Amino acid sequence: MFKTYFFIFILLFSNPVISSGTNVFGFGIYDVKFDGSEKNQTTDFRYEYRSDKTLLDIGPEEDNFFFLKPFFGVEYTNDSASYFLTGIYIEDNLGELFEGNKSNLFFTPSFGVGIYNDGSGKKLGNDVQFRTSLEVSYQLENKNRIGISFSHISNANLGDKNPGVEILSFSYHIPY
Repeated sequence: MFKTYFFIFILLFSNPVISSGTNVFGFGIYDVKFDGSEKNQTTDFRYEYRSDKTLLDIGPEEDNFFFLKPFFGVEYTNDSASYFLTGIYIEDNLGELFEGNKSNLFFTPSFGVGIYNDGSGKKLGNDVQFRTSLEVSYQLENKNRIGISFSHISNANLGDKNPGVEILSFSYHIPY
């Protein structure tokens, strides 16, 4: 376990990764179910550091989109559940994507993996969990953003059980 935390620490504080980016602060509802079957609903608090450094450009050269960028984060619930994760994200301006003109709306899908501790909250069946998120945010005049996201955390059937959890959250982004 120490090696995992040490590796995450090195990634977080290595100079090429931290050059510029965005701090994302979020809060939301943990264990959202639209069919009314939620059992462990609580408040979720989230912090993410999103780097502006591109790891890989997977899009066509003439379009220059689909830049894979790294992020690091932590989530914590009122039930003392904690989740430390790292992953990749893609960010795209929705105006450019659909109309060819920049707008204040951004779409940010992400995928991450991390270490989960359920505290006194929902048991997710394994220490290793994966998170997928879809986020839409609006850029304010001061370049900060407000956003809404929907996330799913699951162990991808690595454990004996895999109940998964959905999170609906609101966020505030501060670039630097």
